[in-house]
Amino acid sequence: MPSFDIISKTDMPEVDNALQGAMREIGTRFDFKGSISTIERAEETLVIKAEDEMKLKQVQELLRGHMAKRKVDTGAFEFGTPEKAGGNTIRQTVTIQQGVDRETAQKIVKALKAAKMKTQAAIQGDEVRISGKKRDDLQAAITLVKGLEIKQPLQYVNFRD
Repeated sequence: MPSFDIISKTDMPEVDNALQGAMREIGTRFDFKGSISTIERAEETLVIKAEDEMKLKQVQELLRGHMAKRKVDTGAFEFGTPEKAGGNTIRQTVTIQQGVDRETAQKIVKALKAAKMKTQAAIQGDEVRISGKKRDDLQAAITLVKGLEIKQPLQYVNFRD
C-alpha cells in the first residue's frame, strides 16, 4: 500500500550559516557601527539583541534575507514579543518550530476526511503518515494539503509504493 509522510524540519546547519552571514553583515554595515546588535542561537531558539526598535527591525530583515538566500523557510520561525533587557537594549526570542504540531496535524487529518478521499491519515508523533491504495490518491492528498492555509513549511517525504 503506497504511503508518504508529511513532516516539518528546518535544516539547522543552514540556519547557522545564515546567522554567520547576518552577523558578518551587521559587523560591516555603517548604520550598525558602534551599536550592540547580535543574533545568538541556542538549540531551537534564536535571541536577537538590539539597541532600539528600529535596529531590531533591521536585524530581523537582515535575518530573513539571509535565511531566504540559504533557502530556509522563515515560516517555521515564531517571533516573540520584544522585551527590555539590561543596558538599554531590547531582546527578542525567536523559536524555530520542528515537527508538525498537534493542531496542524489534526487540521490535515480533518481536511482529508472531509474531502472523502480514499486515503487514511495517521498522526505519528510530530509527523503525519498518509496511505492509500493508489498513487493518484496520494498525489491528490498532497495537492489538498498544499491548498490548506498552513503557515508552517511542510515537506512530503518517504514516498513508497
